[in-house]
Amino acid sequence: QEGHIWGSMKRTVLILGSGLLLFVAFWNSVTWHLQRFWGASGYFWQAQWERLLSAFEGTEWFLFIMGAALVPGLCFWGLNASLLVVDTTGKPAFISRYRIQLGKNEPVDPVKLCQCLPTVLFNQTIISIPMLLLSYPFFKWRGEPCGRQLPTFHWFLVELAVFTLVEEVLFYYSHRLLHHPALYKKIHKKHHEWTAPIGVISTYAHPIEHVVSASNMLPVMAGPLVMGSHLSSITVWLSLALIITTISHCGYHLPFLPSPEFHDYHHLKFNQCYGVLGVLDHLHGTDTMFKQTKAYERHVLLLGFTPLSESIPDPPKKMD
Repeated sequence: QEGHIWGSMKRTVLILGSGLLLFVAFWNSVTWHLQRFWGASGYFWQAQWERLLSAFEGTEWFLFIMGAALVPGLCFWGLNASLLVVDTTGKPAFISRYRIQLGKNEPVDPVKLCQCLPTVLFNQTIISIPMLLLSYPFFKWRGEPCGRQLPTFHWFLVELAVFTLVEEVLFYYSHRLLHHPALYKKIHKKHHEWTAPIGVISTYAHPIEHVVSASNMLPVMAGPLVMGSHLSSITVWLSLALIITTISHCGYHLPFLPSPEFHDYHHLKFNQCYGVLGVLDHLHGTDTMFKQTKAYERHVLLLGFTPLSESIPDPPKKMD
């Protein structure tokens, strides 16, 4: 028995070690090629940035708002405009095949949709823009968001890792706090009106939640503030964050995109899957029910075109 355990340990170390070496080699190769591209185009982007700085000299705060609000907002609405076409018309039909909660939002209730859009727009304009203006002096205090020199590619990768970890911690605990009975009914219940979410409701929330726990305010802005990041890094990060939270809420498990099964299950059951990456859910045991479902088996990157709801279907419901 001891020999069997020792053999298993050696095989485990061999597999993990080989996997780690392959990952490092692959990662170094990818970053090397990206760095070459970044370096080759760096002079172009540096020149464009300096041109922008000259145009907005003396009003860098306005440039900051454009980078932190306008560009991510255009990414958000560009993606959600496409998703809303599918949600409201069911066309193109091949995308509807990838729906996670079958039979829900086919098509989406137009009355419910029209009721949520004003809140989304209110949060993104009346709440987010003033908050960004208030945060600008703090970014100036931490660094130089509109500095003349753009960050290097490798430094941006370091920042991206920090941003992701900070968001995971802040979002998990603030989100879980909002599920406390004293706060849920007054604040977070608004977001959970959609048990089968669609992309645009990712910023449909109570104003307090939008500030302290939403995907484009405190949890997402804290990382760049801690790092004293450049506006270029902030713009890319916020755009990515809004795209990812849209995918997490979209209701479709589409090929070659991150899996939304984790957060979709949270909207369905309320008391599971509070985080973004799932790391803290694993540590705190707030994903145990999720791991016992077919949704957990489907929580992978879809690399083909057969919907996972067909290849890994839910078990048939028991008849009374």
